[in-house]
Amino acid sequence: MADVVSFDKIKHKKKMATEDIVFTVINTTFLVLFAVVTLYPVLNTLAYSFNEGNDAVRGGIYLLPRKWSLRSYHEILFERPGIRVGAKVTVARTILGTLTSLAANALLSFILSRKKFLFKSGLSLFWIITMYASGGMIPVLVLFRYLHLTSSFWVYIIPGMVSAFNVMVMRTYMAGIPDSLEEAAQLEGAGYMRVFISIISPLCKPVYATIALFVAVYHWNSWFDAMLYNRFDPQYTTLQYELMKLLDSVSATTGTSSGAQMSQSAAANTITPITVRAAATIATMAPIIALYPFLQRYFVTGLTIGGVKE
Repeated sequence: MADVVSFDKIKHKKKMATEDIVFTVINTTFLVLFAVVTLYPVLNTLAYSFNEGNDAVRGGIYLLPRKWSLRSYHEILFERPGIRVGAKVTVARTILGTLTSLAANALLSFILSRKKFLFKSGLSLFWIITMYASGGMIPVLVLFRYLHLTSSFWVYIIPGMVSAFNVMVMRTYMAGIPDSLEEAAQLEGAGYMRVFISIISPLCKPVYATIALFVAVYHWNSWFDAMLYNRFDPQYTTLQYELMKLLDSVSATTGTSSGAQMSQSAAANTITPITVRAAATIATMAPIIALYPFLQRYFVTGLTIGGVKE
């Protein structure tokens, strides 16, 4: 009888070991395929960005450039003064816009998450409605002109300070923080501002980092507001808007020039929309990629909104 039981245990262990091996193989294969599908477009774009323009038109470039060239990066970084101005404006609006948006959304979320606040349901409904209803582009443009926000740097900052989505996310996270912490602080004489600064904000670092990443990416990639509100003010242009104009000018120049009439040296120094688009993509993507590792720990934690329970 003991031999039968021992044989059954060994058979069960072998079955479990086989299932673990199958699961590991399938899981590893899926993760490898997912990594290839995710990384290949980035590596292919990087290869095109370092390739000669006319040679890149031929295609057939996958992971490594066929003819190395820094001409596209030189065009973007050194030969376009508007891009340097746009880069400074974009960095300034990204830093200032992220900080002001975090402060405004955090304070409003703290108020809406308090159980003693009488109008939290009405205000929450109001913010939710603004996510689905808008006055449209023309009324917003007229309003901004009336408020003297057009032809100004502040048109990038003030309208985006409060976001209904960010407020709802922060409010949900703050509502999950135990009330006993706030009550204990109030017993010690702390006011609402002290509670917010010393207790709520340190516990909200994950959601702060998550929202900061979303807001920073929005400001960094934004170009439509520059075209709409500051089109005739080059001192307030943005990086993405200047890169878009560069791509349009390169496309027009390439379309009017004939490859048969260019010398070999001129052809080697020619930039094309393919390489400029690739170089612009890498140049604008690099700062966000460099920033993400520092926020990854908070970002992953911030995705589990409401995980803290009393």
